[in-house]
Amino acid sequence: MPQRILLKLSGEALRGETNELFDKNTLDAIMFQIKQLIDLKVKLGIVIGGGNIFRGLRAEEFGLQRANADYLGMLATIMNGIALKDFLNTHNIRSKVYSAIPVGNIVKGYNRNEMLDELEDGNVVIFVGGTGNPFFTTDSGAALRAIEMNADILVKATKVDGVYDSDPQKNPNAKKYTSLSFDEAIKQNLQVMDMSAFDLCRSHKVNIVVCNIFNENSLRDTANGSTQGTLIHI
Repeated sequence: MPQRILLKLSGEALRGETNELFDKNTLDAIMFQIKQLIDLKVKLGIVIGGGNIFRGLRAEEFGLQRANADYLGMLATIMNGIALKDFLNTHNIRSKVYSAIPVGNIVKGYNRNEMLDELEDGNVVIFVGGTGNPFFTTDSGAALRAIEMNADILVKATKVDGVYDSDPQKNPNAKKYTSLSFDEAIKQNLQVMDMSAFDLCRSHKVNIVVCNIFNENSLRDTANGSTQGTLIHI
């Protein structure tokens, strides 16, 4: 069973099926799954996205420079991280937020040694602000933090229950993989994560699990080695 897990959680996941920034029922379900990991004594880091607040994919159409759009996205992850800490607190889960972009007295700047101490103390560590640089996705931030916290596995929790050979929402006959190697995923050009994040994980031997955060017990099953999703391994 993995002792350290980095959970990559999208901002969109926090809103569930609603158009609101956050959905209480969805949050309660996610917090329950996180609590299951804590009960298993897993040391957990979370990288949170910002897509429920701001998405920069079409920013240039509105006259925003790509770099500035990325900075706005980083700020959105910081907002989500502050909220996530309170959501965890309501479920009696202790946590600490570290940002690649320190924000005054609101969010502490990232410090690896302090972060490792927080993990050892049993706190969930929430990473926000991406990598702190434009032109990098939160996937890259997740890969980087997974390596820095010595994670055994990176769990990318999405709305899809694994990796398919084509888009399952467009192709009802899409084939789901239960496991595949990094080399196989690259050869088949499967869009698991952006390539820089994917290459970081492969180079540092951090396996990836892609699973559906909305499937009950999906995080617990992953921690127990029987993932409902797809394992991507060396």
